Amino acid sequence: MSTEDQEAQEDELLALASIYSEDEFKRADAASGGEIQVCLELPSNFKISVKSNSAADSFTENFENTVSFLPPIVLNFELPPGYPSTKPPSFTLSSKWLSPRQLSLLCQHLDDLWEENRGCVVLFPWIQFIKEETLGYLNIKSPYEIDVSSNGLQTWMQSPEKTPGDGFSSERGSFDRRAIQDVQSVSALVKYILDFSETQQKKVFDGKPFLCNICFMEKLGGECTHFKDCQHVYCNNCLTDYFEIQIKDGQVHALNCPEPKCTSVATPAQVKDLVGEQLFSRYDRLLLQSSLDLMADVVYCPRPSCQTPVMQEPGGTMAICSVCQYAFCILCKMTFHGVSPCKVTSEKLISLRGEYLAADEAGKKFLEKRYGKRIIQKAVEEMESMDWLEQNSKCCPRCGTHIQKIDGCNKMTCTGCKQYFCWLCMSTLSRGNPYIHYNESSSACFNQLFYGTNLDQDVFDDDGED
Repeated sequence: MSTEDQEAQEDELLALASIYSEDEFKRADAASGGEIQVCLELPSNFKISVKSNSAADSFTENFENTVSFLPPIVLNFELPPGYPSTKPPSFTLSSKWLSPRQLSLLCQHLDDLWEENRGCVVLFPWIQFIKEETLGYLNIKSPYEIDVSSNGLQTWMQSPEKTPGDGFSSERGSFDRRAIQDVQSVSALVKYILDFSETQQKKVFDGKPFLCNICFMEKLGGECTHFKDCQHVYCNNCLTDYFEIQIKDGQVHALNCPEPKCTSVATPAQVKDLVGEQLFSRYDRLLLQSSLDLMADVVYCPRPSCQTPVMQEPGGTMAICSVCQYAFCILCKMTFHGVSPCKVTSEKLISLRGEYLAADEAGKKFLEKRYGKRIIQKAVEEMESMDWLEQNSKCCPRCGTHIQKIDGCNKMTCTGCKQYFCWLCMSTLSRGNPYIHYNESSSACFNQLFYGTNLDQDVFDDDGED
């Protein structure tokens, strides 16, 4: 090898190593060669589908705006002793989504580029052509369908327009030996396309600057979180503080995008990356509990030291905790009492009645199924009675009996304990002379025996006439 060729090869390989990342360019250890992975970015709204014609595996997978990058076209090359003065590089082209015919056409064009640049280094022009002109050269347009035939080979499914190499033989033996189609299975191809595009999108995102609308600082995407549904971006520091407060307060369903009126929700993976293992465990536990709470056939063991979720038997009212073996009634949460009626506390009835009246139709059916329609009706009826009593009666200051005043003066007699009391101030009255309460000028109810009655109104009318 001449000194000039050796220096040209070394300079070219060093230049490629400085231009491309380690993921894109790998230099061979032993020989003078290497591997270039050329990634193709698709135009916006470019639609791709993978179709299988196999009788055993027939399906069509459509990628609707989910794929922005296609898997790389891999250029493996070796530089011979006479390169670049007299000989071209030896190479192979491989791809998971291009057919052998398409790859053969690209190989031919790389040969043509060498002839045009004979005597000069040619690897960079080759890479630029593959990266920027492959779609146009092969006339690949949206929607593009990768059709995998039953024999495992992809065929070029394009519109019947003129394409480069129309005279190219379609026989398998005429394909360029340097063209390698790297397809193992249809399912593997679909997964690889999705995974690769997602990885490339993440790389592009990480390198772009974004303005956080919480702290109003510009940061690289690698320091930010992207909500895919709404495309909003916020820095990790601000989201971490926001999510930590929500999780500590138990608001696990409020981990959404901070943008006003935005309903996009953070994924569990995003939450875990932002808040760490300890808080994420609490988030995961509360999220599971809230999901169980919405299931009509799941109840919790009522023992405070247990609280294990328990599946109830359809149509039954007994549940047995799998941890502490406690058998309890799913309606009143007390020890299982068979066919005997449930003993529900007044506090529970108040809570149950309020929850039932505030629920929609689906919520009402859920509560009826969980607690029993009889218990719900009892709660509503009893609370309606209590509401009526509160609005239309007063309790005796001695025994607490509910008393309704229909007519007469304000000196009342309890129907339960026979105690005299004042309807206005609810104080007990003397058994010997109850009316002294209304006759003494020092009393708060002085001269108010008939206050609020029809007789009181007649007195006022008479006074007015005088």
